[in-house]
This record gives sequence, C-alpha cells and structure tokens, in this order.
Amino acid sequence: MDSTVLKNINHNQKLQARKRSGLHIAAFVLGLISMLSPLFYYISLPSGILAIVFGTKSIKKTGSRLAKAGLVLGIIGLTLCLFIYISLVLLVLLAEL
Repeated sequence: MDSTVLKNINHNQKLQARKRSGLHIAAFVLGLISMLSPLFYYISLPSGILAIVFGTKSIKKTGSRLAKAGLVLGIIGLTLCLFIYISLVLLVLLAEL
C-alpha cells in the first residue's frame, strides 16, 4: 500500500477513537479543577491524579492536544497542591522550635 493511504487510515482511526472517547475532555476538565483548587487537597489531589492518568491514556490512544493540555494542567495542579501543603507542614514544624 501507498504510505499516504496508510497515514489516512491511521488518521481516520484516531478520529473515530476521539469521537468515541471522552478521556481527553475529562483530562482537561480534571486538570483545570486541580489547578484552580490547590488549597483544597481533597479536591485537587484526586482530580490531578485522574487528569494525569486520563491524559496519558488519551494521548496514547488519540494523540489529542486537549489531552496534552489536561496532562500538563494535572501535573501543575498536583505540584501546586503538594508544594502548598509541604510548605504548611514545614512552617508548623519550624514554628514549634
């Protein structure tokens, strides 16, 4: 087969997978929630972890840009949350000295 035909078939399969799967949208929304709520660890940690998982699965499956954005937002949100809470623990421990 011609290489352009193979590329078109692969591209069409990715488009079909993207239409059936909502993982890229879920990754983006969860990453956004994780980044906007780092003070609430009970919201930020699960949504950040799920954004990373869904983003990675969707990138492997479809290569979606929205999934990549969700992955990045999930990593940033998770990092912000961990930084804030580790800083708070250190401040409390140093205040007791």
